[in-house]
Amino acid sequence: MTHQELDPTNITIGVAAIKKALETMPSDSGVYRMLNKEGEILYVGKAKDLRKRVYSYTQLTRLSDRIRRMVQQTASMEIITTYTEAEALLLEANLIKSFKPRYNILLRDDKTYPWLIMSKDKWPRIDKHRGKTSKINNYWGPFASAWAVNQTVELLQKIFLLRTCTDAVFNSRKRPCLLYQIKRCAGPCDDRIAPEEYAHLVEQAKAFLSGQTITIQQDLAQQMEKAAAEMEYERAAALRDRIRAFTYVQSNGVINPGSIGDADVIAVYQIGNQCCIQVFFIRGGRNNGNRAFFPTQIEGQSDEEIISAFMGQFYENKPPPSQILLNIPLSEMTLMRKALSLKAGYKVNISIPQKGEKKAVIDHAIENAKGALERKLAETGSQQKLLEQVRDLFNLPKTPQRIEIYDNSHLMGTHAYGVMVVAGPEGFNKSAYRKFSIKSSITPGDDFGMMREVFTRRFAKGKHTDPENWPDILLIDGGAGQFSAVDSILTELEITNVKLICIAKGKDRNAGREWFFTQDQEPFQLPIQDPVLYYLQRLRDEAHRFAITTHRSGRSKAIQRSELDDIPGVGSHRKRLLLNHFGSAKAVKSASLSDIQAIPGFNQAMAEVIYGHFRPNWHREEK
Repeated sequence: MTHQELDPTNITIGVAAIKKALETMPSDSGVYRMLNKEGEILYVGKAKDLRKRVYSYTQLTRLSDRIRRMVQQTASMEIITTYTEAEALLLEANLIKSFKPRYNILLRDDKTYPWLIMSKDKWPRIDKHRGKTSKINNYWGPFASAWAVNQTVELLQKIFLLRTCTDAVFNSRKRPCLLYQIKRCAGPCDDRIAPEEYAHLVEQAKAFLSGQTITIQQDLAQQMEKAAAEMEYERAAALRDRIRAFTYVQSNGVINPGSIGDADVIAVYQIGNQCCIQVFFIRGGRNNGNRAFFPTQIEGQSDEEIISAFMGQFYENKPPPSQILLNIPLSEMTLMRKALSLKAGYKVNISIPQKGEKKAVIDHAIENAKGALERKLAETGSQQKLLEQVRDLFNLPKTPQRIEIYDNSHLMGTHAYGVMVVAGPEGFNKSAYRKFSIKSSITPGDDFGMMREVFTRRFAKGKHTDPENWPDILLIDGGAGQFSAVDSILTELEITNVKLICIAKGKDRNAGREWFFTQDQEPFQLPIQDPVLYYLQRLRDEAHRFAITTHRSGRSKAIQRSELDDIPGVGSHRKRLLLNHFGSAKAVKSASLSDIQAIPGFNQAMAEVIYGHFRPNWHREEK
């Protein structure tokens, strides 16, 4: 982030704006927002006493340089009062994630976490799930990655033989699939197992996921002994294999701490102004995986401040477990417990283990946080070196901090998309990627027209008002023609403080023989083994990959649409009923009024709407 120099005059103006807000500010608990003259939110904070907390910003000698810079830019303030400080803490986290203020510690966590799902029907199935949950299924998690939840699904198949096939496949099968043959499913689709026996497997699986392991192992052992005594040796062998798989899964230690139950283990490690927060998801005594986070805007912040801000944002969109283990104490530990318990609807305990298995798990998380941060710093160092080489190669006044790479994708002019990929000192910034669905009427193959629309939308919106997200370099896949066209577009948009670079493959389209086109330099090539060449190729290829996947996704969604989507009153449910009954949209189009009305749930009025949609000149009097 580029820091603004401290100016005594501007600081005085900022303090005056804060004092003006204090004139009408209550002493209630709540959340305050500090805004600059453009209305951009600089900072979001919470307070038990709003008036007392905001007053502290007028005491300049007690503020850090970072906070004084914020005060200098403050032009106005907004507040929201809450009934309790715990509610203020939750609201603060919501607003920080929504607005991403530049002076708050920010958690870059825009991904959804996978869960294990089990249906509640007669023959429950297990699978992984992302997105919103519903009451019609059981859920366990979250898991750190899709790999972690896939491993758990595989283990549940081995131990409890539950089905994983979709309902459509399950209902259409006449005999068991391969999973039954390799003893990964009990074969409920072909009645190879009685409903009550399958229900018993389901209850065992639920107990296992809840950490109740001893009774399950004892039950399996008793079943194996009974089968052997009754000389059902094949069944006894199958139970033996299940017990072996179960024993393997239950191996305890730092990786699977059986005494902990359900907990999130959170450890912070900081080097200079860089930090890593490592989170381990422990559920039912098993490690559901871990994930490293690298919060931003942490200049001068203590480990306690970082982890407090992290927890508020991290649990904003996911339920906390009943137990959270930290490696450092929080001064507002009681407040954090109250806030998370309020959000979860049950008691959430937060502790700092000092000995035993819990301390071992915390130490393991610290080591992982340290290792992840050291690797990131090493990668960032190499990225920084590459960016310095890019600066020297293209005669830039400073090392680029933001490179935007653009590409287009379409099929004969249809489903046209432009994309923007962003890279910088920390590599690709995927949260900054953008998709542009081309809205104007573009002649098939008119890539210049597509690029004009993309740049107009990218730069006209908020022009020169967002210096933090202003690019140093625009990298375009193309040659002299593309360079000239884009350069003229930027001139029209009055964009002059950005370096335009085009990268084009040679006549033989050979990677490694690219030509570079830019201002104030003759077209040139780089040696095949040059690391800068490889770096710029990688940027271009990432934009191309993103453009292709965006185009394919948009085209797939368009293919899924049909004429039924345009009928008033026909939503997804009625559309499904129509397609299930007639087989296709074409058959619905040619169906008679009586045929449509015969579908259960379709009254005469709805049938006439559908029938008349395909026959604009049809009138009721013509029935």
